[in-house]
Parts: sequence; C-alpha cells; structure tokens
Amino acid sequence: MGYRTVAIAAAAAATCCAFTAAIAHAESYELDGVPARTAISVRSPFGAQWSTANEHEQRASLSLIKLYLADYALRHGDGSRADRDLAERMIRYSDDSAATTMAAKYPQSINAVAAEYHLADTHAADDWGAATTSTADVADFLDTKKRTEPASPIFEWMAAAGEIAVDGTEQDWGTARLPFVLGTKWGWSDVGAPDVASASFGPGFTVAAHSHGSADDQTADLLEALPRATRELLAAH
Repeated sequence: MGYRTVAIAAAAAATCCAFTAAIAHAESYELDGVPARTAISVRSPFGAQWSTANEHEQRASLSLIKLYLADYALRHGDGSRADRDLAERMIRYSDDSAATTMAAKYPQSINAVAAEYHLADTHAADDWGAATTSTADVADFLDTKKRTEPASPIFEWMAAAGEIAVDGTEQDWGTARLPFVLGTKWGWSDVGAPDVASASFGPGFTVAAHSHGSADDQTADLLEALPRATRELLAAH
C-alpha cells in the first residue's frame, strides 16, 4: 500500500496528540459521518469511548477471533510450549492452521472468553472462522487486557507482527496507520466481497475497526473520522 502522504501523516499525528488528551474525560462520543460499511470503536483507560453507531453490530470476526483463542490458551490451556507457539503464530502471522489446531484443542475457548470479558456480541460457531464479534467487543477486550494483564504476550506479539502474513497478505492497513499505535492484529476474508478488520493498542487507547470493503477503504475511513471528531470535540470543550 504505502499511499499515505507526508501531509496526511503530519496532520494525523497532530490530531492524535489532541485525541489522546481529549479521551482523558470519562465520556462517550459518537463518530459521525463514517460510511456504514465501517464500524469503529475506541476505548481509553479513563472510561472514554468513541464509536460509530454500529459498533455493536455482530460481524464476521475474521482473524480478530485469534485474539480470543490465544488469550484462552495462554491463561487456561495446558501451559505447553506448543500452545504458546501456536498463539504467537496466530497473532504475529495470522496463521489459520494454528487457529484450527487451537480451536480443536479448546473448542470452548471463544465462548469462555466472551463470558469472562462480558463480550455480548461475540459468539462461537462450528468453525472458528465463522465466529462473530463486534468492534466494541474487540476494543473492550484489549482495553480490559491492558488494564489487568499489561504484560500479556499478546501485546508483545501484536507489536512484533510480521509485515507479511502466512498467506502472503501485507499487514499494514486500518488501525495500524493511526499515530502512536504500538501493535496491531488484522483480519480479512479470503472469499467473496472484500471484508477487513484491524485492532490496535497504543499509549492510552485501544481501537478496533471492521469494514465491508477493502483495506484502503478502512484506512481512509479511519483517517477521515478520527481527525474530524477530535476537532469537533476540542471545539465543544
């Protein structure tokens, strides 16, 4: 990809500084003007929430579900090196075969994590790839994880994600393009119409997005929505 210009990067960086300060208020703000194809959720440890109106829409979880699979195995699995290796491959390289092995070993994992973290929009299916979740659930999961287990290997692996996934997909779009992001997990559909997701964490925030569209569509929607919302929020204060 790499289409983002220096001007956009500079503007986004300046906006993110204001955004980080703004979310220190424990309030909820709606991101207006985002195309319905994209759902966005932002969380901060101060309780602030920024989101599109469709953040609780249950959508295909794509490979973001691997965050839940890995979390269950790390905390409730048998503690084996094999489990840790599978979890790392899922997070860093979005390895589907690793997810299939893990889901077969721990078929209860997705629903168990959903219950533990109160992820009401997350539901397992017969196949892990058919599970559903929402951007609200993913952002809430990462936010809770950052507060309760900041040293989780999940964050380490997100921060060290491979540039190329196992299937050859370039991992560099969406929430990863936001300033000050420290780590990201991506998801995408291999069949049918384009469908992509991404979730990231940074100092003072977690963010998740899902788009019924391309990787470029999601990046464009995020880079348009957050700067505009920040300007409006700061003007209101």
